[in-house]
Amino acid sequence: MKKYIVASFLLMLFLLSGCGDPVQDDLLDYVNEKMPSLGKEETKILGKYEDVTGPNYTDDQTLYDALKVEIIPAYNQYIEDLESVKLETEELRKIHEDYIEAANIQASAFLTVITALENQDSGLINEANQKLNTARKMMRDYQNAVEKLAKEHDVKLEKNKDAKSL
Repeated sequence: MKKYIVASFLLMLFLLSGCGDPVQDDLLDYVNEKMPSLGKEETKILGKYEDVTGPNYTDDQTLYDALKVEIIPAYNQYIEDLESVKLETEELRKIHEDYIEAANIQASAFLTVITALENQDSGLINEANQKLNTARKMMRDYQNAVEKLAKEHDVKLEKNKDAKSL
């Protein structure tokens, strides 16, 4: 009888040790499968925005058209794609939700720029820039949270030069 109990215990211990860390598994799937294509899409969209702002700014109409025709529709689709990502663990889901919130703030900034251009309101441009700064900070916080979670669950992350999100 003792042999049976010891054997059962050892078998159970073996089975438990064979079970992976669910957060680790979820995180590996997230950074290797779910986010790379989304990160590339975000980089492409933000590149279009950078093509018509800052040192690349030419005139209000060019910026307006780029936002209205290309950037905002593409970014809205990007947010829908982010929202469709299914995650298994609460820890990673919380971090991903924070990222979605940052993306929504960035989308709101793009819409604020449209309104500012339509009304020629520099105050709204300042508001849009504040939203963009907030979104950038939240995205950095997201990256740090993913890195921290990875460290806690023995996942080694490699920097992706093409994606801004990871």
